[in-house]
Amino acid sequence: MNILVINCGSSSVKYQLIDMDKRMTLAKGNVSRIGMSGAVLTHKPFDRPETKVTGEMLDHIVAIEYVIAILLSKNHGVIKTKSDIHAVGHRVVHGGERFTGSVLIDGNVLREIRQLIDLAPLHNPHNLRGINACKKNLPGVPQVAVFDTAFHHLMPPEAYIYGLPYVMYKKHGIRRYGFHGMSHRFVSERAAEILEKPYDSLKITTCHLGNGASITAINHGVSVDTSMGFTPLEGLLMGTRTGDLDPAVILHIMGREELSLHEANTLMNKHSGLSGISGVSSDMREVIEAGNDGHTNAALAFNIYCYRLKKYIGAYTAAMGGLDCIVFTAGIGENSPQVREQTCKGLAFLGVEIDNKKNNEAIGIESVISKDNADIKVIVIPTNEELVIATDTKKLVENRN
Repeated sequence: MNILVINCGSSSVKYQLIDMDKRMTLAKGNVSRIGMSGAVLTHKPFDRPETKVTGEMLDHIVAIEYVIAILLSKNHGVIKTKSDIHAVGHRVVHGGERFTGSVLIDGNVLREIRQLIDLAPLHNPHNLRGINACKKNLPGVPQVAVFDTAFHHLMPPEAYIYGLPYVMYKKHGIRRYGFHGMSHRFVSERAAEILEKPYDSLKITTCHLGNGASITAINHGVSVDTSMGFTPLEGLLMGTRTGDLDPAVILHIMGREELSLHEANTLMNKHSGLSGISGVSSDMREVIEAGNDGHTNAALAFNIYCYRLKKYIGAYTAAMGGLDCIVFTAGIGENSPQVREQTCKGLAFLGVEIDNKKNNEAIGIESVISKDNADIKVIVIPTNEELVIATDTKKLVENRN
């Protein structure tokens, strides 16, 4: 079965066509600048060089047309007809409390995703555009929604209820939802395979460290706590996001700086984090380089990033009553030995000991980087959210009758 995996942003479409029988990606790519002049489709078949196509792509419907056309093209394609696309799987960021697992998309599902826009105004509208674009371009092909929040739906109330009047939860759905669920699920399941132990016997902390970052406590196969909350702003320090913050701080700044709600939201989400503290960049590589060159604020940003991560590891070890494994994944987690080393430094009392040689060699590859005799295993695992989407899509489509 060939599954087209779609991840839509406001002006972008990321895609992969995955042959689930062979568990291989036939082609992948992305469309950028949708709705702007000079839209670009970047496409990479598994067996040929990358190519770029420019064009006027005024909306997601046209962008998906371009994607399907290049998948079918003589020189760059990997399938012969549209009928070779057997199903479409979509990343949908927010499923609220309604969607606790992946679902086949129908009219009712679309209406309910639309009702969740208030919880994810920056994401769910674009996810819906992708679904409608595929419905237009691939009529009759089954589509599946895979939710970023679903993996966290079994968190206990003590982990997801905030210290606000309870009526705010009942009336407005104000609670911790968590995100990056597909990534945390994939790497934790893969960690159990590497350790050759049952998934439901382990206590695992997974660290998804990209421009957005979150950490999750997975106790016997269940997400029992996670750092992102009602929105992806809470938790760890990130590329441009504040992470954890005294809520009174933003009220104080709004008063002193006379900021509007929109301006305050932009400050916390776009101008803070590594970028705001370092004054250099939101890119961890550039922050580390500047810190090594003597840039004081860049070094401070790096230290804050790792310190917060270390605090969460300690907290989640306490919450689970122990720890078997730490997983690092995503752009920074997979490619920054410095972050992994600094984060794990001082955790020997828990049984965390990094092998420096293994750590420095683990750049973008799967590797156990802890010492052979360490009580707690530390593993680098490249994430594969697309495979999670394709796996759930295949299962639901095969079982729909």
